[in-house]
Amino acid sequence: MTELRIVERLRKRGGTAAGLLLGIGDDCAIFRPRSGQDLLFTTDMLLEGVHFLRETHPPRAVGRKALGRALSDIAAMGAEPRFCLLSAALPAWAQQSWVDAFFAGFLDLARKVGAPLAGGDLAGAERFGCDVVVCGCAPRGRALRRDGARPGDGIYVSGRLGGSALGLETGRGAAWKKHLHPEPRLALGRFLAKRPATSAMDLSDGLSLDLHRLCLASKVQAEIEPPPRFPGASLEQSLHGGEDYELLFTLGPGTRVPASFEGLPLTRIGTIAAGRPGLVRLSGKRLEPLGWDHFAPRALSARRRPPGTRG
Repeated sequence: MTELRIVERLRKRGGTAAGLLLGIGDDCAIFRPRSGQDLLFTTDMLLEGVHFLRETHPPRAVGRKALGRALSDIAAMGAEPRFCLLSAALPAWAQQSWVDAFFAGFLDLARKVGAPLAGGDLAGAERFGCDVVVCGCAPRGRALRRDGARPGDGIYVSGRLGGSALGLETGRGAAWKKHLHPEPRLALGRFLAKRPATSAMDLSDGLSLDLHRLCLASKVQAEIEPPPRFPGASLEQSLHGGEDYELLFTLGPGTRVPASFEGLPLTRIGTIAAGRPGLVRLSGKRLEPLGWDHFAPRALSARRRPPGTRG
C-alpha cells in the first residue's frame, strides 16, 4: 500500500458534481459556484481513541461517520453540500482491507448526498486521525445561524435524543446503529431555511451544551421541558449524551410546524425568553451545560463516558 496507489484508487472513485471543475490528482481542486450563492465551509476531525475504537467500531462505519459529522454542520445551516476534502493520517496497523473499508463508507455517503471527494492529503502516524472539510452552498443571505433566536420563539428538536449515548454504553441494538450511522439532516435543514427558522444548529455535543451555545450567540435564555427520548435512553443521555446529530432550531411565534418531516418527528420543547444570555432552564430549574467538551476537566468527561470513546 503506497500513497500514490491510494490516491489513484480514490481519484477513480471520487465522483463529480456541478461546479467541480477539477478534483483529485492536482495540487488544488477547482470549484466554480453559481451566482447568487454563499459558500459555506466546515471542518471536522475524527481521531482514534477519542471518536472511535478500532476494536469495536467497523471501519466502514468509521468512514461514513467521519463525513456524516461534517455534513451535519452543513445541514444545520440549511445548505446543500457541494464537495468534500479529506486529510487522513494512517498508522501501521491500518492494513489495506481496513483502509478500503473506511473509504468505502466515506464515499458511499459522499455519493448519496452529492458531495464528491475532491482532494485532501495522506500521511503516516502512530494513531489514525482524519480531518474532513465540506463545502456547501446556500442562497445568498439565507444560511441559518445560531444568533437569530428572539424572545417568544419556539424551540424545537428533530428526532429522539439520547440514542447515540445509549448505543455507546450498551454496544447493541438500534441504539448502537444510531451511534455508528449518524444521519445528517440535510433535507430538513433546507426545509427550515425556507420556513424560515430564526436560528439552528446541530446536536453534536448534547442538548444542554448546544442549546446553551445557541442562547449565548443569540443573547437570550431558554425555558424547556424534557426532550423526546430514544427508546431506552435515560433523561441524562437525552440532555447531555451528544452525537445525536439531530437539529436544534427556533421558529418565530405563529410559524406553523408539521409534527414530522419525511417521517422524522419534530417536537417543540420550549420557548426562547429574554434574560441572562446562555441560561437554560429545564422545568423551571437551571440546566447545567454538561454535554461533551474536549477541554473540560477530565473528571467531568470520565464520569459520563468510557475514556477514548467520544465523538
